[in-house]
Formats: sequence, C-alpha cells, structure tokens
Amino acid sequence: MRRSRGRKLIGQMLIEKGHITDEQLEQALAAQEQSTQRIGEILMDLGFVAEEPLYQTLAEQMNVGYINLEKTAVDPNVATLISQDVAKRYTAIPVDRGELGRIRVAMAEPTDVIALDDLKMRLQVTVEPLLARSDVIDSTIEKVYAGAPAGGGGARGGGGGALGAADFGMSDMAELAQSVRDSGMLAAEEDAGDESRIDTDRIADVADEAPIIRIAKVVIQRAIQERGSDIHVEPGREGVRIRYRIDGVLHEILTLPKYVHAPLISRLKIMANMNIAERRVPQDGRIHIRHAGEDFDLRVSTIPTTLGEKCVMRILDKRGIMLGLENLGFSPEMMVTMDHLISQPNGMILSTGPTGSGKTTTQYSVLNKINDVETNIITIEDPVEYQIDGISQVHVNRKAGLTFAIALKYFLRQDPDIILVGEIRDLETSEIAIQAALTGHLVLSTLHTNDAPSTVTRMIDMGVEPFLIASSVIASVSQRLARKLCSNCKEPTQPSRDQLLGLGFDPDAPENRDIVFYTGRGCPACRNTGYKGRIGIYEMMTMNTEIRELIVKRASADQIKEAALANGMITLGMDALRKAMEGITDIDEILRVVSTVR
Repeated sequence: MRRSRGRKLIGQMLIEKGHITDEQLEQALAAQEQSTQRIGEILMDLGFVAEEPLYQTLAEQMNVGYINLEKTAVDPNVATLISQDVAKRYTAIPVDRGELGRIRVAMAEPTDVIALDDLKMRLQVTVEPLLARSDVIDSTIEKVYAGAPAGGGGARGGGGGALGAADFGMSDMAELAQSVRDSGMLAAEEDAGDESRIDTDRIADVADEAPIIRIAKVVIQRAIQERGSDIHVEPGREGVRIRYRIDGVLHEILTLPKYVHAPLISRLKIMANMNIAERRVPQDGRIHIRHAGEDFDLRVSTIPTTLGEKCVMRILDKRGIMLGLENLGFSPEMMVTMDHLISQPNGMILSTGPTGSGKTTTQYSVLNKINDVETNIITIEDPVEYQIDGISQVHVNRKAGLTFAIALKYFLRQDPDIILVGEIRDLETSEIAIQAALTGHLVLSTLHTNDAPSTVTRMIDMGVEPFLIASSVIASVSQRLARKLCSNCKEPTQPSRDQLLGLGFDPDAPENRDIVFYTGRGCPACRNTGYKGRIGIYEMMTMNTEIRELIVKRASADQIKEAALANGMITLGMDALRKAMEGITDIDEILRVVSTVR
C-alpha cells in the first residue's frame, strides 16, 4: 500500500472509478492529519468505500491481482511449503497453484521485492503475488498452520541450505510424490537405467523442481527431529525405502514410489556437490545444513546397485561432542582417571571398539575439553567428521599421496602439543604415532579390537615392537553404545535368573536382593521401542609396571587382562551391569551390545 513515484494516488483512482466523491476524499485527508492510518483505511473506516472496491483499486495501483481470503479456499499442502515463521515474517501465505506451475501468494505488501525474491527461492517456482488484507492473512496463517505443523521451504541449492523449523507429516509425502509424477519426472526415471540416454542438464532441471526439493528436505529434516544418525535411501523393485538409524537400530520410515528414486538421488547428489551424471561408481560428498538454529553436516555416500543407486547419509551432530566428556557415560572413577590421562604432556591414549561404538565422539569430546589458546592441536582424519574452531584438521587424500603416515611426519614440524590420528591401520602409521608420543606429544588414536587388553596384542600383530608399546601407550579405552531406557515408560521388571547369573550377578546374594531392574514398556515418545537415547559403556585399562613388563614379554591378551583386573580395571560387562542396576538400560540391551561380559 506504499506510494510510488509516478504511480496514481489511490484517492484520485477511487474518485475516477466513482467509488468516492471529492468531498469524501477531503474529509478523509483531514482525518489523516490526526492519524497514522493510510488514506484507504480511513476511507473504509468512515464508511465511504467498501473493502472489495478499495482493495481491487489498490491492487490495480500496484499492478497486481487482488484476492479475498475470506471467500477463497487455501490449499494447506501449498501453504505449508513455507514455514509459519516465514509466512508471519512477510505477512504472506501461498494460496494454490496457478497457471504454468506458478504459486499464487496472498501478501499484504505484494511489491516487497526482498520478500518476493525470498519466497521465490524457497518455493522454487515463479511466484504470483496477490494483494490481501493483512489482518485476514494473519488469521488465515493461524488457521492453516494450526491443523498440521508447517514445513520449512528452505533455501535451494548445492551445498545445502536452511531447513525450516517446522515439519509436516510423512503422510503428505504421497501428494508430493504425485507432484513429482505430474511434473514430468517419470520420464527421467525411465531413462535412468540407460547411460547413453542420460541428459545431464535435464537431470539437473528435474532435481531442481519444487516437489523433489521438498521431499529431500523433509527426509533430512525428519531424521534430525527423530535423532537419527544415518539416513538410508534404498531402491527396490516397487519403490524407494527410507530408513533411519535411531539409537543404533534401523527403522523403516516410509516407502516412496519408484519414479521418485532417480530425481531424489540426483537432488541429494546436487546438494552434496557430486556428479549426478555418473551412476556407475561409488561417490562421496558432504551437505551442510542449518536446522532449528543448529548446524549439521551430512556425510553422503552413494553406491551403484542392481536396482539403482543407494544413498546413505551420516548425520554429524556437533551437539553430541558439545555435551561434555562427563556426560558420555563414564563412571565417576573413570572420569577422574580420564581427566588425569588427558592432562599428561606425552603418551598415547587408544580408543577401541567396533564401527559405530562412539569412538569418534569420545575423542572429539576430549579435544573439545582440552582445546584452548595455549595448546596446538592437529588432527589427521579420513574423513574429517566434526569441524572444531581452534583445531587444525587435515583430511587424508591418498590420490595426492597424503596418508596418515605422511601427514604425521609433517605434523611433527608443526610444533604440536596434541595429535589426533583418526585410525592406526598399519605398521608405518603406528610407529610414527609412537615416536610422536615418545618425543613429548599427547597422541589420540583408534583401533578395532574387542576389548582394551587386546589393543596391545593387535599392535604386536601389526609388527610394532613390544617395548615401544610399553613405553608409549598410557591407556586403552574400549567402548560400546547401549540404548537408554525411555524415562517416560520404563517400569520394573524381573530378568531371568539365568540371564543374571550369566552376567555375574547373583540375585540370591543378600546385597543384591533390593536391586530393581527396569525395562521399557514402549510409548509414543520412544516410537514404542522402550528406548530413547544412548549411553557409553566403557572399559579403561591404564598402564602400570606389571602390565608393561607383560607387554615386553609378549604375554597373551588374557594374561594382560588378568593383571589389569588386579589393577582395578572395570570391564565392559561390569560397567554395563552397573548401568542396568542404576536403571539406565536393561539386561536385554546389555546382552545385545556387550560381547565380552566378564
């Protein structure tokens, strides 16, 4: 409703159309001198002009159309293509789809160029602005978004973008999938299997259509909301299966029609800056997004299968490492020992456990705790998962000749205090890491072993001299991740006697008779699994004189473990049982995740 130079005055236009008289305009102008209202609003308040002709004339003045939202049905599936916050910010709401695929948007200020550009970017189509009353837009926004949470339109593009804080139900995916079919993407899916027919420009255009952008972003957004760690997009014979790994277990979330597969994979590859025309070899990429005020990185991997490309995205959530080392699951005694270990000026601390056991989170939490301006920290990783300010992080690049071993050699010239080696995989890397630990550096690294004592024998099997291990390694920490019981539905239970005895717990012992174990009943808060969140199960072996002597003598893992137990080591099984006795997890979960329980 703002005046523009060269534009006819609204009062004069109303007079020319016969809606008001000169005298009525004079009265309205006199009243405006005592008011902050616009002339059109004053004319309507004085009863000189009705709403419909006033707004039709205003729309004509702005060279846009007019819409009466009180008489027009708003399509909620179109409206929620932008979030409620965005709608309120611009006093604008998408109404429906117009001609040529355009989206009609009711706006209080349809000439606001900044708002129009932002809405066009979020909706990914041409926007047709329509003038509407601001108070009616506000009430319509409340009605539309009250029925179902709104989706965030998000920013377009390669390298990710902002995801809206709100969400809409997965059931709405069916309509989005139909939009994919209606927009001509089915042909792209039919061509996908024939490499000779692939048109790269066409694929890019297909993947930039609004429906497929919305599907991709809802899949990612919902995974973050569900606390997922991985997203699996898997082609099948009849459809595309979407699964999330939540608390270490895969859950099938929905199945999309087969024709959505190629556009969806192409969209994800565009976001990850990958080659969308290459479908025959595995590819890796990365997506950075911002959701609900938090930054997330997604590590993207695609592989060719007989039914098409499969895509898996690992969600790297910095919130996990920002929780603090003390909140990962270490017992108070272990926490005291860990604080002592990470304050050492030199030596090697090894984290062990299978893939997905939380080793990276533990090590980054250590780095986060000791990261300050007085400490020079350098990491070599494959790949760099979490980017932390104040730490120099290097990514392995084997094609360019940058391996763990080569990087470590140059690290020693960078005046480091602490070095993190993503993984010790071979003799050369282990020997240079040990040399760094022996020459005044604290070194953190990982190995794949079942328990802490086996770390020593694993390094000896690599070819490392036992005396070097005994001189450099100051601790080995083995770990697993166990699901925590849902606090909303956990209830007392009585595990079987055989289960308890197998874990070294005697239910008949006087000191154990009052201990209550729990299990999760299942409720909507935990997706009826009985579990919500995860906690670390730890086994920490610190070096002493006896253990070092056994290492030099090439003692077996069992002999080293016996000495460690005598030194007060708590095994994985002991720590897991303690957490079950405290009601944090249950016996079934312990048996699932801990292979060695004594």
